[in-house]
Amino acid sequence: MDTRRSLRILAAALGAAGLLVSGCTGGSPTNASSSAPATASVPPVPDGLERYYGQKLKWRDCGVEGFQCATMKAPLDYAEPDGDEIDLAVSRKKATGPGKRIGSLLVNPGGPGGSAIDYLQGYAAIGYPAPVRARYDMVAVDPRGVARSEPVECLTDPQMDTYTQVDQTPDDAAEITGLSSAYERFASGCEKRSGTILPHVSTIETARDMDMLRALLGDEKLHYVGASYGTFLGATYAGLFPGRVGRLVLDGAMDPSLPSVEMNRDQTAGFETAFQSFAADCVKKADCPLGTTSTADAATRLKRLFADLDAHPIETGDSRRLTESLATTGVIAAMYDESAWPQLREALAAAQDGDGSGLLSLSDSYYERQPNGTYANLMFANAAVNCLDLPPAFTDAEDVERAVPGFEKASPVFGRAFAWAALNCAHWPTPPTGTPHRIEAKGAAPIVVVGTTRDPATPYKWAESLAGQLSSGTLLTYSGDGHTAYGRGSDCIDTAINTYLLEGTLPSDGKKCS
Repeated sequence: MDTRRSLRILAAALGAAGLLVSGCTGGSPTNASSSAPATASVPPVPDGLERYYGQKLKWRDCGVEGFQCATMKAPLDYAEPDGDEIDLAVSRKKATGPGKRIGSLLVNPGGPGGSAIDYLQGYAAIGYPAPVRARYDMVAVDPRGVARSEPVECLTDPQMDTYTQVDQTPDDAAEITGLSSAYERFASGCEKRSGTILPHVSTIETARDMDMLRALLGDEKLHYVGASYGTFLGATYAGLFPGRVGRLVLDGAMDPSLPSVEMNRDQTAGFETAFQSFAADCVKKADCPLGTTSTADAATRLKRLFADLDAHPIETGDSRRLTESLATTGVIAAMYDESAWPQLREALAAAQDGDGSGLLSLSDSYYERQPNGTYANLMFANAAVNCLDLPPAFTDAEDVERAVPGFEKASPVFGRAFAWAALNCAHWPTPPTGTPHRIEAKGAAPIVVVGTTRDPATPYKWAESLAGQLSSGTLLTYSGDGHTAYGRGSDCIDTAINTYLLEGTLPSDGKKCS
């Protein structure tokens, strides 16, 4: 389990519309247009990239009704544009009408490592409001290193099964060595299988790919909806190309100013908040497997279940037994969307009776493991991007042991596991190229930043911070549960975002919805 893996939307995995690492908001007139201010100029094509910006996309039928696909060439290394190149997969569904076409709307579901094309074809181009789909070509590009775009590979499927079962709450020196060795094997596997692309999957490079795609689509401005990690990608784009910002929605916002250790600790607290909300709902029900007395008692019972599984994994009907690590991942997966809470209650009750199949199923959805035992490259790309974007949270086991009390304070239930999960970049073969930094994007058109008050994966204070950093940021708040807000059942949120995307009219700064 990598806590920063959680920065994504898990619509496909959990079968819900939005399933999947403090400042004051910047003020903007509520009726401001999304066109860039007159002072913001669109820079020319970067030197050396003319052949890339001048390429023509050759659209073809995808084999999925209504969708076209194409391949975009990009430099492997933007510092050496005449060197090796990579292929990036692109898909679109053209505007259906009626109404005048606004342009292309690029979507990204987060991760890092989530397939934007799968998200487009499986949800966005079908589930986004009809008026938005009518006036935008819906477009996605799998980021470099992800899915169809030169995917990072690290472990075989059987090796990945073993990796997901490693004890992430080590109790002694031998278990600490085992966990550290697992991270080291994962990293060396990535270097062995994907060493060429590994240094070139940063968020900055992906943002530059997005600008190239914008140009190839014929759009002067980039219109974009990014969820979870996709908000960091969108904010990075705005920082690099403020004059090319069109209508940007950053839903489930990340805070780019945070170092890794603080990001992981904040997210630990976010999952604790989400669990408390789940527990408060659960204990009201007569069949709650965590008791019917209090959230504190529910937390105690869940910790006891984890401890029991640590000592004695249980059967699942699969060749794998349910370990503490798999059970923890299964519970975390259900925190992304309150519609998964009934499934979690059933899975916990079954686990207490010796049947681990329900929690294993939730865990598999988190890791994108298919019934035939194959894995998507989500977790490989996730680590590759995260470990490149920021210096590691911890460099050795001693660092983690010193940090554990702070993580357990943030979450008595998940803290210890989350602290040890943050050791995953310690052995990474490629040095980080990014650092924590504020993004102001001065001169950019108004940007809508969306935060959910009990979001487990991207805590609400991150949205407050990002909206405050962006010179044109406007904060839109959803008071509720789950990860992200757009398209998850709030008419207030959906209306505000639809109006912005279709008319360029911002919600009032600080607007709150429930």
